[in-house]
This record gives sequence, C-alpha cells and structure tokens, in this order.
Amino acid sequence: MSIHAQETVRRISVPDIAARKGGEPIVCLTAYDAPMAALLDPHCDVLLVGDSVGMAVHGLPNTVGVTLEMMILHGQAVVRGSRRALVVVDMPFGAYEGGEQAAYDACVRVMKETGAQAVKLETSAELAPIVRFLVRRGIPVMGHIGLRPQAVLAEGGFKAKGRTDAERERVLAEAVAVAEASAFCIVIEGVAESLAREITQTIDVPTIGIGASAACDGQVLVVNDMLGMFDWTPKFVRKYADLRGEIDRAAAAFASDVKSRRFPAEVETYFSKKPASP
Repeated sequence: MSIHAQETVRRISVPDIAARKGGEPIVCLTAYDAPMAALLDPHCDVLLVGDSVGMAVHGLPNTVGVTLEMMILHGQAVVRGSRRALVVVDMPFGAYEGGEQAAYDACVRVMKETGAQAVKLETSAELAPIVRFLVRRGIPVMGHIGLRPQAVLAEGGFKAKGRTDAERERVLAEAVAVAEASAFCIVIEGVAESLAREITQTIDVPTIGIGASAACDGQVLVVNDMLGMFDWTPKFVRKYADLRGEIDRAAAAFASDVKSRRFPAEVETYFSKKPASP
C-alpha cells in the first residue's frame, strides 16, 4: 500500500463509537503489541489495551500488579500497529482512585505518551465524579462496571455480579451514574443477561459486554482467550482458534528437526562466495 493510501485511512473516533448506541454492534478485542494490533485493526472498531496484559502476557495472577509504565509501553505498541480502530488504554489499579488531580495527571500521561484516543476506568458510583472531572478536561473515558478485575483481592475472586436484588440495583445505579458523568461507552462484565439488557436499555451510551450476553451494544474478548492460547478460559469465551495447539505442534516439529539435524537445511544456510575465475 502506498504512503498516500495509508494517509486516507481515518481512525474511528470517540463520537463515532458514542453514536453506535442501538446501531451496528461494536467489535472490540484486546491488543498488547504492534503485530497483533495490525492483524486485528481491519476487523475491530475498538482495540482495548487491557490491564489483562498482566495475566495474558506477563504471567501475573491478577491485574493488581500492573503498572502505569506497563500500560504506556503496550499502549504505544498498539497505537503504532493500528491505523483504523479507536485505541483505548486501561488505567491500572492505583492510578486513578487517589483523587481527581491524581487521576487527571495519570490519564494525561497515558494519552500523551501513547497517542491513544481514550482511557478506561473500572468505575463505581463513588468514582463517577472522577469520570466527570476527566471528561470536562478533555479526556474521553470508557467506564467498566459489574465484575471488576482490579477488585479481585477485596472481593475474594472473580465473581459474577448482579445475582441478588440488592447487587442488581447497585450495578444498575453504577451504570447510570457513570453514564451521567459523561463516559462515552461502558463495558459490562460478568452479569446476568437480564441485567445487561436493563442497563443497555436504561442508559443512553453504548454498552460493550464481556460475559454479559448479546443484549449489549457490542462485545469484547481478551484476544489470547479468543485465539485459544490457554488451556482454560472463562465460560463466556468462545475460542475461534487453537493457537496453543498450533504453537505446541510447531515447537515440537522444530525441536525434532534440530535434534535430527534436518534444520537448517541447505536452503536455509549461507555459503562462502566462490572466488572469481581468473
């Protein structure tokens, strides 16, 4: 593709996604590096640089240990690898809960250093004022309600939300508060179909579900889960490939060829140039 042709590609914007409420479903996948971002970019409306990178790439037991520096590094790679999709970077645990100014400073750093178009916060009714503070200062915010992975230690694990009447009302109230605080979109994770449907019908911003049924305005999955990189995935994941199996087979074949000296073969070997004839 020519340089001129590349320049004609317009990146999807925050208003574009906000306008998709009730329309064509929003396609979102996580991405953590430039090569994967380039592969996903033609198919996705949103590329989410999720703090799930801590578990999916760095081998952490949960997302609590993810740092701002990690998110910036991976955010930079995804922005470089993509041209079309809206890039949203997760704000890690501890980067935005310490007050409005601290949250603003961290978000500004992420947006300046990565070139991403928006940030995502795991939100609650208590954090809605921070969302409002950020949006009023020019930082587009995607919310995240329901199951909040950053709260895993406080809640004793990854547990679906909204199963009791009281919890259901709390999650719905969170959604309303975050939408009224001007988040342009809200991720709903790990809730019952009826609650996801009620939230989606109640608020006027798009919802993106992960383990929240097809009732949402869009869907997101962790790309490593979707591609079958792990031997276990949550119930809500559909595996569209078996890369774990393919990589295992490829590595086994390579090891066999090396041990039997079938690799490298002549075609993969450099040889000295023959001296020129006198």
